[in-house]
Amino acid sequence: MIIISDTSPINYLVLTGDVDILETLFKRVIIPQAVFNEMQHPKTPQAVKDWINHAPAWLEVKQADASLFTPSKRIGDGEREAIALALELNADAILIDDRDGTLETRKNGLIALGTVNVLERAAEQNLLDLPEALDRLCKTSFRFPPADLIDALLERDRQRKAGG
Repeated sequence: MIIISDTSPINYLVLTGDVDILETLFKRVIIPQAVFNEMQHPKTPQAVKDWINHAPAWLEVKQADASLFTPSKRIGDGEREAIALALELNADAILIDDRDGTLETRKNGLIALGTVNVLERAAEQNLLDLPEALDRLCKTSFRFPPADLIDALLERDRQRKAGG
């Protein structure tokens, strides 16, 4: 399975202490050089900088061929390179939260998974408690999807736990 990640999902999973679920879910995650650079930006939280500077073996940094993708919307370098790398490697999915980046991902026939999607997948495999993980995420600067989507997610989680 080839999974490419933009900056945001890894950033928030580091901040919530849930980043190791990526290895369990996907075995390996690839980030483009632009995402690696963004994770070392001066405004990046220190915990994220520390994590990327001592990145685990399951994280791979790869240079993207940016000529493979020209976005129709204005998106950041990390999103642009993640999509280009996903196209180049024929990735199974991109971990991405940015709305325009997600639209560009889908427009190019790729699967976009946001941080909340990753947490739900982890909960389905009993790797974490979803309400607790969302609570930790709430304590960061993460921009949540609309409340009705989160309510539906939590209801699916309750039903799963109840065996239904």
